[in-house]
Amino acid sequence: MPLRHKSAQKRARQTVKKTERNKLKKVMLKSSIKKLTAISEKPAAETELKKTVKLIDRAAAKRVIHKNKAARQKSQLAKKVNKLA
Repeated sequence: MPLRHKSAQKRARQTVKKTERNKLKKVMLKSSIKKLTAISEKPAAETELKKTVKLIDRAAAKRVIHKNKAARQKSQLAKKVNKLA
């Protein structure tokens, strides 16, 4: 169904751009989490945790992910880092 109204066409363009941005942020977030879980030394993991938490918070603030999901991920990652010797 073709979009006949100017406002609908603009909204469609905006949606495409927003979707691309959100996908990029999610990919960055997932790769950061994988990178963190692969680290086995505690000092390195703690510095990486700070960076990852910052990315998670930013994604939650921009509503790329839900705030409860962000809280859950931060908690789980902190537990993993604290278990390291």
